[in-house]
Amino acid sequence: MDIRTEVKKMKEDSPIMAALPLETRNQALEAAAKALLENKKKIFQANKEDMEAAEKTGLGQAVMKRLKFDEHKLDDVIKGIQDLISLPDPLSRIQLARELDQGLELYRVTCPIGVIGIIFEARPDALVQISSLCIKSGNCAVLKGGKETARTNKVLFNLIHEAVMGCGLPKGCMLQAELHNEIDELLACDDCVDLLIPRGSNQFVRYIMDHTKIPVMGHADGVCHIYVDEDYAIEKTLPIIVDAKTQYTAACNAVETLLVNRKAAAEFLPEAAKALSEAGVKLRGTKEVSEIIPCEIMEEEEFHREYLDLILSVKIVEDLEEAVAHINTYGSHHTDCIITENKAHALRFMQLVDSAGVYQNCSTRFADGFRYGFGAEVGISTGKIHARGPVGLEGLVTYKYKLFGQGQIVGDYASGKKSFHFRDLDKEAGL
Repeated sequence: MDIRTEVKKMKEDSPIMAALPLETRNQALEAAAKALLENKKKIFQANKEDMEAAEKTGLGQAVMKRLKFDEHKLDDVIKGIQDLISLPDPLSRIQLARELDQGLELYRVTCPIGVIGIIFEARPDALVQISSLCIKSGNCAVLKGGKETARTNKVLFNLIHEAVMGCGLPKGCMLQAELHNEIDELLACDDCVDLLIPRGSNQFVRYIMDHTKIPVMGHADGVCHIYVDEDYAIEKTLPIIVDAKTQYTAACNAVETLLVNRKAAAEFLPEAAKALSEAGVKLRGTKEVSEIIPCEIMEEEEFHREYLDLILSVKIVEDLEEAVAHINTYGSHHTDCIITENKAHALRFMQLVDSAGVYQNCSTRFADGFRYGFGAEVGISTGKIHARGPVGLEGLVTYKYKLFGQGQIVGDYASGKKSFHFRDLDKEAGL
């Protein structure tokens, strides 16, 4: 398959996709969910074959967990599709309505981005989430999954594609790239792909960013922190930290570094070490930490590290300001949390920490499109332009300006014959 030729056809189909009514897009999502449920044995068999092949290559348990697509994962993606169906239409929303002059009306209206290329490693459930989000938001999706789940991805793609085309979506609404060399071909399609969303390792995402002219949205690392302030409540703190580290260690929103206020360290660290040890977590810390609890001593530069495993870095800090400085230096601007009963400290932490998600007294694992009520997400963005944090429907739309006139020309305004009298109109009245 020639990716460029296929993507150019998708570009031609993207206006058709963008113009589909909400009812058609929702019917397509319903059909996709039904097809997945009715063919789950076929999906599970393909995934079993992928898992067996991957195990023979010696992949780590963290990656193997991501590869698995079972009843639980199927239930999650079906729930995500159902939630998406219930969400309002992200398209044709009037964001601005303004009369520039009598008979000259300007509207800013949401619309799809167009053709989106999503390149993801491991997780086959990502294919379902991304496909459904693109369908709901009227975007065409080029999907390239990892070779480790090639069989699962192919079955999932074929089921969804066939189901949505049966509801009237154009053939070019979805395209699956299956060969590794097709990634570089896709990266060169800057004339017909509007956005790339990579999901995978730091090295993988960096490669994508460095080898394309297409705008890239995503994140390279998930080095998340929890800072335990001096005003902490132990009954809240320990369950939060254990959950953030162990609930799903392979996720990018799992905590990787624990920072502890020096005034709390002597009392808190032994309790934390006990709870984390019982949960199977290995601790690494500075020399100062090792003087309070048993841990492997680590160097300062190692705080950049994302483990994606049952390992946690620990450091003692003087105060909130030092915690913030550490997070902004070593973090990945993903999700960071403060444990404190002091609201002023929490608000200052949230103001100063330069991350997409800043939390008080809750697990970093909440950084997720489904848990935010977005239905699903295409990924987490740590950038600051267009979309940030979990990217759901709103992150997959942009806008265009629609100007309705009655023969006006700029020359009349430049000469002074006419003048603007800007007046905001009722957005709810529509076009």
